[in-house]
Amino acid sequence: MSRIGKKPVQVPQGVTASVDGQTVSAKGPKGELKFVVNDEVLVKMEDGAVAVDPRDQSKLARSKWGMSRTQIANIFAGVTNGFEKRLEITGVGYRAAMQGKNLQLALGFSHDVVYQTPEGITIATPRPTEIVVTGIDKQKVGQVAAEIREYRGPEPYKGKGVRYSDEKIVRKEGKKK
Repeated sequence: MSRIGKKPVQVPQGVTASVDGQTVSAKGPKGELKFVVNDEVLVKMEDGAVAVDPRDQSKLARSKWGMSRTQIANIFAGVTNGFEKRLEITGVGYRAAMQGKNLQLALGFSHDVVYQTPEGITIATPRPTEIVVTGIDKQKVGQVAAEIREYRGPEPYKGKGVRYSDEKIVRKEGKKK
């Protein structure tokens, strides 16, 4: 079993972190994030690092232990570097364009799909077939990318649709004559 929770999370250079009860806050060059740690886990600040320990040895406390440590590491990474997800669009006539703060997608439907960008997320389209989602909250960035991909997921025969740039599509063979 992984014991990632044993390792304390070092506070990066240029980030101010504080622990107030069960709330861990981090403020850095990209912004400010907070995370409320589950009550099963004890969190404390010790000499420039945030340490996480389970309150007891129950299965629930041990399962929340590593997750809490990773969430804290993610908020530190988010306020220093931020997170990014890249999506690629494949298909004839499929394209994306920014229209103000909204993302306009032509995905083969009778109408264009308009996706409203949530607060704290930046969407860019360097090319008509590429979408870049960036932000400081890893969960939000992944959720927005998943919602955009959900409009027209990749299909297995021709590979048309919206997919993550690092996603491998398993192709199927078509009908034979």
